[in-house]
Amino acid sequence: MSSQKYSVRTAIAIVVANMIGTGVFTSLGFQLMDIQSTFVLLMLWLVGGVTALCGALTYAELGSSLPRSGGEYNFLSEIYHPAAGFVSGWISATVGFAAPTALAAMTFGAYLEASVEGISATLMASVLVVALTFTHVFSHAASGGVQTIFTLLKVVLVLLFVVTVGWSVQEPQVVRLLPDRDDGILLTSSAFAVSLIYVNYAFTGWNAATYIINEVDEPQRNMPVILFTGTVVVIILYLMLNYIFLYAAPMSAMAGKIEIGVIVAQHAFGETGAMVMGFILATLLVSTVSAMVIAGPRVLQVIGEDFRLFSVLSQTNRDGIPMVAIFVQSGVTLFFILTSTFESVLVFSGFVMGINTFFAVAGVFILRRRQTSAGTYKTWGYPVTPLVFLGLMAWTLTYILLNRPEEGWAGLAVIAVGAAVYFVTERFNQPSAR
Repeated sequence: MSSQKYSVRTAIAIVVANMIGTGVFTSLGFQLMDIQSTFVLLMLWLVGGVTALCGALTYAELGSSLPRSGGEYNFLSEIYHPAAGFVSGWISATVGFAAPTALAAMTFGAYLEASVEGISATLMASVLVVALTFTHVFSHAASGGVQTIFTLLKVVLVLLFVVTVGWSVQEPQVVRLLPDRDDGILLTSSAFAVSLIYVNYAFTGWNAATYIINEVDEPQRNMPVILFTGTVVVIILYLMLNYIFLYAAPMSAMAGKIEIGVIVAQHAFGETGAMVMGFILATLLVSTVSAMVIAGPRVLQVIGEDFRLFSVLSQTNRDGIPMVAIFVQSGVTLFFILTSTFESVLVFSGFVMGINTFFAVAGVFILRRRQTSAGTYKTWGYPVTPLVFLGLMAWTLTYILLNRPEEGWAGLAVIAVGAAVYFVTERFNQPSAR
């Protein structure tokens, strides 16, 4: 493997770390406000996992056929029009990575604040982002090493959390794995569809490796393995975590709360144990923030390569790392940390990113029709696999617009602004030749 490339192991670590973060440790509280069935709640995570896996299998074909860094920016530019790609890049730059990175850093700070008296959550969140920013502008070796170590630590800590909580709970709750009489109605309800946006947010990151295709060793051969392996690992871990959450703490204690991990730890270990667990959960989030600091700026980099007006974003150091793009995204992340509230940003960013991935996955049908899907990998289960993803995602997005119109329309406004910026850019600054 070239010293200027990320290994398959590091790329899988980036996928896993991008996915396991804020969502799984915070979203159950919002789901419990409308759904009180353990079977339906676990089905939420299974359906969300199947959606992510269908998306990942489709993205493997897109990445194999269109092997360039940038994720949806590259796919939508090539499949639809440069304007679609630019809007997708705009989404990734303004919402897709900066907002989730900020939420993960904010949760990191909140867990530390709960564990260590006198610590400022906002300050610790900001320090984490700054420290990882400088780590990832140095070299691929340093960046990949930090990412792999913290991701392995994350997986070990998640498994340790599941085992120790399950062993320590004195008054376990009943967790039904089979449906009750009224569960069928819940599975097709608006509450289930809206709750899926939280779950889909928690699974966000299954596509992370496509943002660094140019920097992955033998991407056309390795991308399917990377995306499939990373997604399946996370599906298993998420089902285990949510089972143990529901097993350890009563629903009434978690409903409407963000700090699910701490609440569960309190019921399992008491106050002292919860403080220790808060510190451990904070450690889990280091690799999440780290992975997003790696992946997101690659979108800004390829925008800089394609549009002269933004050419400064394409500048790299001698190791090929887009330093300027990393600094810009981290700046936007720090802005979110200092100004954002949690739930509205989660729903808003989940809605916008859902639209982004919807059109990317739909693009595989266009590639097949044009007979330009020239990669070495073809989507397993085509056309059912992408259709499952599109159907579930369309169902969720529709219910968001109907039930959470403020976040939905704000997301559409971000897309409209991105389109306007593109046409202004086109008028005053023609795209450079690739």
